[in-house]
Amino acid sequence: MGELQQDQSNINPAISFAQKLVSSSGFKLLFRDGMKLVEETASYLDGEGRAHANDLSRMGALAYASESMRLTTRLMQMTSWLLLQRAVNEGELTQEEAVVEHRKVRMKPQDTVRGDEMVLLLPEALQELIARSLNMQNRILKLDAVLMGEDQLDVPVVNLVAARFSALEAAMNLR
Repeated sequence: MGELQQDQSNINPAISFAQKLVSSSGFKLLFRDGMKLVEETASYLDGEGRAHANDLSRMGALAYASESMRLTTRLMQMTSWLLLQRAVNEGELTQEEAVVEHRKVRMKPQDTVRGDEMVLLLPEALQELIARSLNMQNRILKLDAVLMGEDQLDVPVVNLVAARFSALEAAMNLR
């Protein structure tokens, strides 16, 4: 009977799926994609986006200013989260320290501030960056919810394609 008993000190505690995921190659891909999106957005807003903004109507310019600020804020939150997780992976922070820091950079779901018809006034390149940022935000929010033990949290999924169809339909009904 003594042989059947296991030495409990040799059994490793379970590692959560989310913790394993943020230390995997999948996280490295998410991190790389997130940083690439930040770079592309900065390049667009500092270059081609300025020219696009000058060509917009008054309402379009207002939507551009508002949405570019929201996009920038969203990307800063995501970057903070990604850098925090990378610091844990590389041993620069303990999980406990990361939880404390996490409270400072808590991400919240964020959609576009204006209605769908306003989004359609934006240059297509900016619409694409917004859509990609919302997609990445959703991925990060879901992973974060699992990491924080809130995996029952309902994270709203933004379907930009459906939103565009709705806006097109509304625009066609206005004419």
